[in-house]
Amino acid sequence: MADAADDERAQALQAYRQKIQQHRELEARVKTMRSQIGELSKQYEKTEDDLKALQSVGQIIGEVLKQLDEEKFIVKASNGPRYVVGCRNRLDKSKLKAGTRVALDMTTLTVMRKLPREVDPAVYSMIADPEDTKDNAPGEENAKVSFANIGGLNEQIRELREVIELPLTNPE
Repeated sequence: MADAADDERAQALQAYRQKIQQHRELEARVKTMRSQIGELSKQYEKTEDDLKALQSVGQIIGEVLKQLDEEKFIVKASNGPRYVVGCRNRLDKSKLKAGTRVALDMTTLTVMRKLPREVDPAVYSMIADPEDTKDNAPGEENAKVSFANIGGLNEQIRELREVIELPLTNPE
């Protein structure tokens, strides 16, 4: 009798362990499916946003000039005028700094999205930074460039010195 009870108990324990193992496997599958649902939801939202952008009347390209407060920006439109505009709720407003290119809704003039730079990154790095040029004379782009930085133009450098520097250093 005791052996039969022990066998029954061992079988019940074995069945219990199998059920626990099955439960853990199912929990792991549910967890991965939930993460997949999250990723698919994000893809769905992005696709919906893209569709809405394509279906909209049209958009104007503009450039952020200044942020007035938490919600309002001064934007210069590509066609000339400047507007005080609002921003779409889903847009990260911290990324909208002065000089950022944006797309404006044609009818409401709301900032719809941040656009990439129009200028090629290699060219963008050559554009003078306002911080570097703030102490320069008008018309002078970057005073930190010396003749030593310019290579292969010895004849032109000599001509510039004769025409510009010599009359200033030796007025006659």
